[in-house]
Amino acid sequence: MSGAPWPNFLFDKFYKYDQKAGMEKIDRLSTLMTRFRLSARLAPLGEATLVATPPGAAFPGQVILGARPVQTDVPEADILLSASVDWGGDANPLFLALPERMVHDLSKDEGTRQLLSLIDTEIRSRRCGAESVIGRLVEVLLVRILRGQIEAGSIETGLLAGLSDPRLSRSIVAIHDAPERLWTNDDLAQVAGLSLSRFVELFQLRVGETPGAYLRRWRLTLASQDLALGERVERVAHRYGFRSAEGFSRAFRRQFGQPPRSLRLSEPVGARDGAA
Repeated sequence: MSGAPWPNFLFDKFYKYDQKAGMEKIDRLSTLMTRFRLSARLAPLGEATLVATPPGAAFPGQVILGARPVQTDVPEADILLSASVDWGGDANPLFLALPERMVHDLSKDEGTRQLLSLIDTEIRSRRCGAESVIGRLVEVLLVRILRGQIEAGSIETGLLAGLSDPRLSRSIVAIHDAPERLWTNDDLAQVAGLSLSRFVELFQLRVGETPGAYLRRWRLTLASQDLALGERVERVAHRYGFRSAEGFSRAFRRQFGQPPRSLRLSEPVGARDGAA
């Protein structure tokens, strides 16, 4: 497929334009959310990686998210929500892309304030099924936070920065949605609507690695999930574009530090609750 024109039906899949709104319609998150089983549980403030504070006279309402427990100056009695998020494994690109501290301002986000109010009601009521309801609502909260960060373009480097770029996001979503395709930089540059040189330069600048490196890491992450479900190494290698099981095994060992056969019928690399 190297050097072939970008097929219109595939272009339409990854890049849709809403003429009425004048905006690109690209789902930047669904594939990532589907591939990794996110979960959340209420946690003490010192263990919480997600903290929400209500708006008040002394403190602005905000949601703070991080890969590790986050710190806040807000008194614990005033905390609206403190939870620990499990990203479905340390190999989740969203988890790897999290900055030390991500802050979402609630002052202009009525929808998220209403969602937090509903979570608070469930926490206080402790009715039947409250724990499950809270977990689901926190997942919705995470989507809203990530969506807001992507739309605001507030992250400088990493996956979220790449997804914030209206050009790069097309190529990243294409990689996520069709990892089995034999992508070349030329293909991905066409999807992004950029020249090859500009695409490679901008991708490395915003995402922090080359397109080929990101594609390879994504494929191997998915491969680890498939192997954990008991699929054969040869089949998985072929699915994700490797010419031989030997080449796949070498790449897999470089990324994860163990051979792919060790993962069959075991837990995916970096996973805590398995993959969806």
